[in-house]
Amino acid sequence: MPARGLRRAAVATTILAASLLAAPTATAAPGDPRSEHDRVTAQVAEIEQRVREAEETLQRMTVEAEAASGVALAAEAALASAQERAEQTAAQLAEVRAAVDRTEDDVAAIGREAYMGGDEASSQMRMVLDAQGPGELLQQAATLDLLGQERSAVLEELEQSEVREARLDSEARAAVAERDAAARTAQEAQAAAAAQLSAAQADFDRLSAEKSALDEELRGAEIRLLSLQGNADPEAAWSQVQAAEEAVGRLTATGGAVPPTIGRVTSCYGSRWGAMHLGVDIAAPIGTPVHTPEPGVVLQAGPASGFGLAVAVQHPDGAITVYGHVNAFFVSPGQVVAGGERIAEVGNRGQSTGPHLHFEVHQGGLYADRSNPVPWLARRGINLGGSCG
Repeated sequence: MPARGLRRAAVATTILAASLLAAPTATAAPGDPRSEHDRVTAQVAEIEQRVREAEETLQRMTVEAEAASGVALAAEAALASAQERAEQTAAQLAEVRAAVDRTEDDVAAIGREAYMGGDEASSQMRMVLDAQGPGELLQQAATLDLLGQERSAVLEELEQSEVREARLDSEARAAVAERDAAARTAQEAQAAAAAQLSAAQADFDRLSAEKSALDEELRGAEIRLLSLQGNADPEAAWSQVQAAEEAVGRLTATGGAVPPTIGRVTSCYGSRWGAMHLGVDIAAPIGTPVHTPEPGVVLQAGPASGFGLAVAVQHPDGAITVYGHVNAFFVSPGQVVAGGERIAEVGNRGQSTGPHLHFEVHQGGLYADRSNPVPWLARRGINLGGSCG
């Protein structure tokens, strides 16, 4: 915001100087024009400060809401991982149980064969079948010299299968417990995020109304200042100031490469107000194109907790870029995208306090190490401008 104010002042000074040289001096209002100029200048400075404070409050609420949604995303990822492990263990357990069933069928076949061998064999087989557990069964069989090497191997397989079954069953129960714990964590995080969003939304509604009034008041004060400086058409001059400011912002942002979107950086990566902001926020009107800076493969495109809608793209270096709060997306999971391709448009969905793109860079997997996006972009010749470096 201070850099934006300096740019506005520099552009305004240039335009005003040119207008004073080119236009005749306007008729002065009653009273001292210089005194009126100083008064309006002070009024503009005061309003600018109030607007900055209001925007900072909005940024803080956005950071806090996104931090809460980050907890929910991490919990949901842990839940999905636990569920996957439980399903894998359940499948392995089913395989072992099937193997045990087959082995027990083999033992039954051995029993039937032994009974068919006569009274002595039947008596010996009853001793074997009365054994308590596979270990004693093998010991009895060895003592009676009833089973050959092949049948001993079958019974030994039964013992090993039972051990494996018990271990896998324990692992399955642990995985289920982990899944339940992850589910509770996710529910608690979501509830906290919902409560925070509700409070933040109420504050935002109030501040939004105040900011709209301040913006209009600021516009009027700046137009009056231009008029006092002798500009023949202060409304047109004010529009020129705005257009010049936006042009300067675009030139600063692009640097010859394709940034995620064109807009004004409002919040950087890092700890703010006791919460960790894990990306960069770029304010832009709804519908502003969102591009992927370099080629990649789309991992996700659709609903995302906290973001409303989001797109995730994995790039050749393994990094994953995430684009949150988008209004609409134009890609699908598995799709290969080119550098600079339009993948979405800026929106205001999810836990958002105004139209903007929330841009993140993840290393080591989706929602794993969420690193500062600025160096990653800088290595590709992209400078977002603003105070993020």
